[in-house]
Amino acid sequence: MPKITLPDGSERQYDATTSGAEIAASIGKSLARDAVAVRVDGALWDLTREINDDARVEIVTRDSSDGLELLRHDAAHVLAEAVKELWPDTQVTIGPAIDNGFYYDFSRKEPFTENDLETIEARMQEIVDRDEAIERQVWERDKAAEFFRGIGEEYKAEIIESIPSDEDLTLYSQGDFIDLCRGPHLPSTGKLGKAFKLTHVSGAYWRGDSNNEMLQRIYGTAWSNEKQLRKYLHMLEEAEKRDHRRLGRVMDLYHFQEEAPGAVFWHPKGWIMFQTLIGYMRDQQNAAGYQEINTPEIMSRSLWEASGHWDTFGDNMFTTETVDGRQYAIKPMNCPGHVQVFKQGITSYRDLPVRLAEFGKCHRYEPSGALHGMMRVRGFTQDDAHIFCTPEQITEESIAVCDLILGIYRHFGFDDIRIKFADRPEVRVGEDEVWDQAEAALVKALEAAGLDYTHNPGEGAFYGPKLEFVLRDAIGRDWQCGTLQVDLNMPGRLGATYIGEDGNKHLPVMLHRAIFGSLERFMGILIEHHAGNVPLWLAPVQVKVLTITSDADEYAGEVAAELRARGLRAETDLRNEKISYKVREHSVAKIPVQFAVGQREMENRSVAMRRLGSKKQQIMSLDEAVSAIRNEVEAADSTPDSASGTRS
Repeated sequence: MPKITLPDGSERQYDATTSGAEIAASIGKSLARDAVAVRVDGALWDLTREINDDARVEIVTRDSSDGLELLRHDAAHVLAEAVKELWPDTQVTIGPAIDNGFYYDFSRKEPFTENDLETIEARMQEIVDRDEAIERQVWERDKAAEFFRGIGEEYKAEIIESIPSDEDLTLYSQGDFIDLCRGPHLPSTGKLGKAFKLTHVSGAYWRGDSNNEMLQRIYGTAWSNEKQLRKYLHMLEEAEKRDHRRLGRVMDLYHFQEEAPGAVFWHPKGWIMFQTLIGYMRDQQNAAGYQEINTPEIMSRSLWEASGHWDTFGDNMFTTETVDGRQYAIKPMNCPGHVQVFKQGITSYRDLPVRLAEFGKCHRYEPSGALHGMMRVRGFTQDDAHIFCTPEQITEESIAVCDLILGIYRHFGFDDIRIKFADRPEVRVGEDEVWDQAEAALVKALEAAGLDYTHNPGEGAFYGPKLEFVLRDAIGRDWQCGTLQVDLNMPGRLGATYIGEDGNKHLPVMLHRAIFGSLERFMGILIEHHAGNVPLWLAPVQVKVLTITSDADEYAGEVAAELRARGLRAETDLRNEKISYKVREHSVAKIPVQFAVGQREMENRSVAMRRLGSKKQQIMSLDEAVSAIRNEVEAADSTPDSASGTRS
């Protein structure tokens, strides 16, 4: 007779064994319809699994985060069932839920085509219509391995044989298809619904090892209803149009090539934009009391061992050994170098806080399959800063950092900003007592600043908890950019001290702070957020002067010279092409402002000004037009307003 306690604290007594499905039905028809799983004492269970003992129970619905992940996991199983029905000789391997969707890896001699995806999707819909019961079974490991090997599923048998021999495992069956899975799953395939879509195929090595067979990975997306699916597919279309890799080529900003995977080849226009970002951030940091420094890119292994990076981050570091046998690492982050600068000389408590900033070039090894334009690179520039302060200064300094970060993001057109508090990860340095202090200090600062935040458990840095600043872009995607971390570990590991009011040495608190994070990645996000139509002050070419007839070539040069004399970035287009062709070409290249000049404009010393995205042009005197652009750039390229009162 289990007693069930619901999330609101109410209790229900059942005369016999019950299940999540029965509990949902006893509460209401709508809940029973939307229920997809159940949490029993915090653990996620199948809706049909028997509950024999007293428990705290929460019904999981299809539109919750847990429910959506379950739908996507089931979509992967339905995908595998469809493929096996269509091509029985195909072997299945693994198929998890991922952000926004799912995938399944298959071993098949013939490559899947776009037409195959349509065929598979149609069969998946048939399987949903069949409403096949999904049943959980507990097997002994060796019997399960023997079963899968007997039906030709060598990969699945290999997975099972890697599990300890004394461990039972669960299989799930639906129709004639059976798969190894921890679960839970939906009660039946019909519960999945049809709000799913297969998107593309890619290659993936078995177990992620390039020495193994290349498998075929089919990706898909799944949602709780058709409206959400349509919204997501529309976002994908928009994302393709805004892809920074494509726009980078169109705007002639940068390129990538195999000889330097994960590294950017900057073109002149892209480098102007990149340096303009640095100049902007430098101005903001100078105004906020930061001192800019520069530290070596290659430093001895001994320093990275002392900081804790060698043991916790070593697999992601590029290393080298010199002829004399000394080992070095190319820095993956700037913090140990900043501690070395702080340690020089004697620092008094009166000197604190010390705020050191660097646009440091960092290198981290990322797997080839994870590289993605400027969003995931191996070489990047970080707008890193470290604030050395006393424990009493943590709150004030953290509030100031949050204000600076939020103000800068709004300056770039990001108004929807979320903050996540990430606490201690499993792999970390330092004692739990120190972590308790650091986490409490960061939460106190958040509350003192009046900032809303969510919890991101276990995702802190290995040396301290952190705040993650997540930007939502114009098409609804989230990007984690800035961070603020409280570190009570690294200063002590690297011997950083200050002289306190009592005349004794004390360990400073070290606040790690990044705003753009990776400048390369932020620039990619910015390009996609604005669909290439970046703010005028940031554009590498702000004005293009186009001639209508060759008679105006000399005047066009004068116009461009006047623009450049006023500190604006301007170029001319004197080609013998129709003005409509020039306007269209430079609009595609995302030039913010175009000045068209011909015989009439030359005689009147005027220009026909056109803005990107507008079909209208405005006739203005040259002085008036240049002043208007100059004033607009000066107004935009200013210090952002305080974030106070508009925090998210």
